[in-house]
Amino acid sequence: MGQAPAPPDEAVALLAKHTGEPTTIQLLSDRRGSRTWKIKGPKNAVALKANNPDGDDARDKAAEMAQENDHLLHLTAAGALNPDYRVSAGTWDGGQWLAVNWIDGVPLWRSLALARGPEGDRASVRPWLAGIARTWTENLARMHAAGWAHADVQPTNTLVTNDGHAAVIDYALACGPGNDHRVPYRGALTHTTAPEIATAILSTPADTHIPAQPPADIWSLGASLFWCWTGHRPLAYDDDLDRLEKLATIAQGTTTALRDVRPWPFPEFEDTITACLAPDPADRPTAEELTAAW
Repeated sequence: MGQAPAPPDEAVALLAKHTGEPTTIQLLSDRRGSRTWKIKGPKNAVALKANNPDGDDARDKAAEMAQENDHLLHLTAAGALNPDYRVSAGTWDGGQWLAVNWIDGVPLWRSLALARGPEGDRASVRPWLAGIARTWTENLARMHAAGWAHADVQPTNTLVTNDGHAAVIDYALACGPGNDHRVPYRGALTHTTAPEIATAILSTPADTHIPAQPPADIWSLGASLFWCWTGHRPLAYDDDLDRLEKLATIAQGTTTALRDVRPWPFPEFEDTITACLAPDPADRPTAEELTAAW
């Protein structure tokens, strides 16, 4: 096995002011043209992202990294994001890097493992699930109030902390005001793509920017909760299909009935998830309404 890729020296040196002299540097992921490390020091820990200059889409990933930094600055200025989240960003000889404060949390899929089985049918699990959903929608409500959509709401971009709160990460694809000169948005994870986004992808050229709107986040929220609670994606299709064929299925707007795949009954939770998955964006609740409902 080869040696794990090291983070950009420029970033590590600059971040030492925030973390202290690093005690551990751990490569977390190396895929799709980008890499992420956890850098921990005596003061703080950060997540450092940088494009892989040898990746097939290195140029696009560097542009996305710079774009996410721009998004974080705008969202923070609009009061939609905690100013402590973004730490720093910059360039290196291979492209772009971005650092954010480390969030101690578990990805949604792993966090909901207990709830997916019959042992999850207990009184203590219900308010815990509702609390995750409520804090998730609180995050989205702040973005939506500022005129932004996250545009990549999915299980891996949602961490559940020890106190049962949801933390939203990865703002590279976000869509907001004055955000037209950017890497064109063409959807994110296929399985949590809203029907109207799927329809737009299928009906426009590949270089056309599709401005995601808040209702698309709500559909993706419902799809993520459906998937991670039941263990089933909200739409059934063959994994061997290519992306456009899957999107064509999603664009039809018909999802699997939650009652047919739920691990145990939770009527209020089921009704709210089902409302999020309404085919017509106008029929979905807002993030603010969901926050009050959970």
